[in-house]
Amino acid sequence: MMDKSQAELGKILNTAIMYHGPIFDVKKMTIETPDGLTVHRDLITHAPAVAMLALTDDHQVLINREYRVAVNHEVYALPAGLINAGEDVPTAALRELREETGFIGRNPQVMTAIRSSEGMTDEVVSLVLVQIDEANRTTTDFDKDEFVTSKLVPLGEVIEAVKNGQIQSAQSVAAVAYYQAFLRP
Repeated sequence: MMDKSQAELGKILNTAIMYHGPIFDVKKMTIETPDGLTVHRDLITHAPAVAMLALTDDHQVLINREYRVAVNHEVYALPAGLINAGEDVPTAALRELREETGFIGRNPQVMTAIRSSEGMTDEVVSLVLVQIDEANRTTTDFDKDEFVTSKLVPLGEVIEAVKNGQIQSAQSVAAVAYYQAFLRP
């Protein structure tokens, strides 16, 4: 594998913001690549985020159902949200979990971070394993444009839902696969 410190950077020749929004911007860029090509690219710059694989002691996974505009219907996915300015990943994970689901998480463990498509966005989602207790809940604190339904599902059913395509969110698939490959007892 190549050491990240050895990766060559492109030279950004020009950047223009085409759209500025609350969560992401769209930039039109001209770049000289490390191999000398001059290319024009559109880039979505996105706030960093977290996604939580929240597990009970008896291996139930907290799954959210929420409307998503890109597919124009409700989807099943792990709890996730944006990292606030000045917040570290474990703190953001526990806060987002509480706000979206009411569950009070403990022992956050950063598993890895993923990028969904380096060709068009700089979004990084940190995947965090969090322990939860069914009895340790509080009220939710949704954003004004958010409504989430949460339920506990046995890990085996979640794995099957990933396998059969019922769960398609990249961060959910990656978190479940990472847990299965590297952490599951």
